Amino acid sequence: MRRDALASAKVNLFLHVGPVEADGFHPLASLVAFADLGDRLSVARADRLTLDVTGPFAAGLAGQDDNLVLGALRALGLAAGTGDLPLGITLDKQLPIAAGLGGGSADAGAALKLAREALDLPFDDEALARIARIIGADGPMCLHARSAWATGYGERLTFERGLPPLPALLVNPGVPSSTGAVYRAYDAAPANGADCPAPPPDWSRATVIDWLAEQRNDLQAAAVALQPAIGDTLTAVARLPGARLTRMSGSGATVFALFDTRDAADAAGHILLQRHPDWWVRATTLGG
Repeated sequence: MRRDALASAKVNLFLHVGPVEADGFHPLASLVAFADLGDRLSVARADRLTLDVTGPFAAGLAGQDDNLVLGALRALGLAAGTGDLPLGITLDKQLPIAAGLGGGSADAGAALKLAREALDLPFDDEALARIARIIGADGPMCLHARSAWATGYGERLTFERGLPPLPALLVNPGVPSSTGAVYRAYDAAPANGADCPAPPPDWSRATVIDWLAEQRNDLQAAAVALQPAIGDTLTAVARLPGARLTRMSGSGATVFALFDTRDAADAAGHILLQRHPDWWVRATTLGG
């Protein structure tokens, strides 16, 4: 029997980053939310572990035998004491690559859960999250795929039940944004701090959007300097009718805008696609 799941896109609603530490990592604070769209994965029992990538962004993963999905599943096989898992994986790659949406980590998290179900493995979500750490700080948060405060290096999660559904538009101008290069550019300038703000006074949508406007993405300026197309995207999205807050997610290149209603986000997306038909534009709902 084939099983399938959505690997939800992750959005950093804010991202405060401290200076690099002696171990080479950056402390950070973020509030992350997950979209109702993303890549899709399916699994079925097979003779050996295989991965087939389809979808509009499949070419970007062609020939990669060390991608995050296979890395996570091989780690699960080691933890289970079985070696390579007898599964055939199909990944429908709908999210842009190197886009600041946690796509690879979300794919790996969905694959771990599907593998557990398909093979009836004795691992709860916390055990899977520990395995997901091998793929990086985004691994556990993308496995849980729940709104959360992330601190430390991103591995300390506090789930946030209060975050309301946030109508949003996700926009990618079709350029990659290398996380490593963005962090190196960030390190070349005076750094901000990994301060974690107090929560908003209430969790109504309007209050949350106003509160988020007081926060920042510390990587945004570095990413724009490396990829000016991100700056052009921020400007274009901010000018859309009804856009309440516009910001880059993660290390880019995807930009998000928050709206009061999903209808407003849908309408803004249609306008933007008429102006920039070559951009990746998706209306969605974050959190909730």
